[in-house]
Amino acid sequence: MISSSKKNVQLFVNLCVNYGLKHVVVSPGSRNAPLIIAFNQHPEIECVVVPDERSAAFFALGIAQQTTDLVAILCTSGSAPLNYYPAIAEAYYQRIPLLVITADRPQIWINQGDGQTIVQDQLFKNHINYSATFDDTLVSEDYSWFLKREIATGFSKANSESKGPIHFNFGFNEPLYGKEEIEFIPKTDKKIPIKVEIPSHNLSYNQIQHLKESWKNFPKKMILCGQMSPNTALKEELKNLSSDPSLIVLVENTSNLISPSFIHCIDRTLNSISEEEIELFSPDLLIIVGGAIVSKKIKAFLRKSNLKETWKVGLDFPLMDTFQSLTHSFTLPEQSFFRELNKNIEINSFGENFGQRWKQKDYLIQEKAQEYFENNPHYSDLTVFNQVLDCVPENSFLHLSNSSVIRYSLLFDPILSISYWCNRGTSGIDGSTSTAAGSSFLKKSDWNTLITGDMSFFYDSNALWNHNLTPNFRIFLINNGGGSIFKIIPGPDSTEELNDFFVFNNDNFSAEFICKAFNIGYFRAENLEEIDNLMEEFYTYEEKGKPKLMEIFTNKEENEPLLKDFFEKIKV
Repeated sequence: MISSSKKNVQLFVNLCVNYGLKHVVVSPGSRNAPLIIAFNQHPEIECVVVPDERSAAFFALGIAQQTTDLVAILCTSGSAPLNYYPAIAEAYYQRIPLLVITADRPQIWINQGDGQTIVQDQLFKNHINYSATFDDTLVSEDYSWFLKREIATGFSKANSESKGPIHFNFGFNEPLYGKEEIEFIPKTDKKIPIKVEIPSHNLSYNQIQHLKESWKNFPKKMILCGQMSPNTALKEELKNLSSDPSLIVLVENTSNLISPSFIHCIDRTLNSISEEEIELFSPDLLIIVGGAIVSKKIKAFLRKSNLKETWKVGLDFPLMDTFQSLTHSFTLPEQSFFRELNKNIEINSFGENFGQRWKQKDYLIQEKAQEYFENNPHYSDLTVFNQVLDCVPENSFLHLSNSSVIRYSLLFDPILSISYWCNRGTSGIDGSTSTAAGSSFLKKSDWNTLITGDMSFFYDSNALWNHNLTPNFRIFLINNGGGSIFKIIPGPDSTEELNDFFVFNNDNFSAEFICKAFNIGYFRAENLEEIDNLMEEFYTYEEKGKPKLMEIFTNKEENEPLLKDFFEKIKV
């Protein structure tokens, strides 16, 4: 087998394969040449080239979201690795495993005026599970042992109970492009350290007694679920638990937990809770599951509630106190916790009707919302989302960009066969298109649809500068003239700087031009009828076809008042 002539690179790549690495997203450079050669020549590695480092990192994030396995990103030295940071931070807070591999100058040249040289050791230290720096000046048994130990530790940290990104930095001397024939190291080689197994967890006797006592004593209980990958076992446990009339389960679409027993559109329901009803709808016990919560309304509502206890369940960020009320943290897999809870508590069928109170209001609002769209002729972002979300094919992966897109989307009930994805780790607008492109690259046999806003799209337009885009990828671009989120959320609309500094005018930028430049199928719509007429062709699949984008224009002056009208009309 051909590989780089650098011995530490040969060993590193074989170790990566031994630990199950399959995908490496490469951004071209020179200093990273030894790693490019070694990865590209290895028969068990698929190398994908994405030239823009920021886009490449989010593309890898999209692959890793779907596999939950480590995916590598590889770049040259200097400013290149700095472009990885947004995706690394996103992976850190979503707990997605990324292997960040950066090439570097030898340590003796750091801060000595050499080209493309910055301090790369511990570059991502605040948002990384583990990092190590290597060089190629020493080739010895001791150094090989050091390399094996550090890589074994890093992979264990990446795949631990709390998954996340790891960083390996390689300082290379020239020459960089040497190759040689090497012996293939099989995965069963006993000289290579094995994976560290993750221990299982169980609740202690005292913890179980506390759960039983609390469940009996608190008549109003709420489970709030944030972002997570689809988890059938957890969903079944929550469905069983929701038969308790003293419990309500609130989920967002990005939690991928869909059941008629749950409340899915949190903001839509909270909108109808009057000041006089707040106490009736406020829980005594709050149980938090999963990652980021989008709804600002539920955060404000629960921070003002008189919570007696708050439990956080899961392995990630056990001391995160989003609602300023944390009393207990149970660090075990979510489905394991609720399985134990279901086994040990007694459900009182004649207890407090807290859950029914929430569901009754939710049902009434669902009916009102349906009536609103049946009788409302006005064209706006809201009615566009109502139509577009209804057209996404079943069994799709639906990706949502941040800001107004995710907020509009959460006003509509999820579809059971669709999985929902959004970069809510840091909630930035950067990288949404690249992440969706990475997912579609991996899931080639499934529809992958992205709904994005114009700010997110233009910010990440280099996502389309990519030869790996697949014909199953569709993009709805809602162009409302830039930054409409700042007209929706309270605060910015009260400042005289709103239109000049918060709402950015995109009139001089052309998505059609970008699509032509990158060979993306382009569709344009300016009303609901045009959207409907284009939909069949838009979702026509051609095996050797190209991705398609539909740009939908709305009036930015009408979106905010029509959204307020919607909230007012659906109140019960």
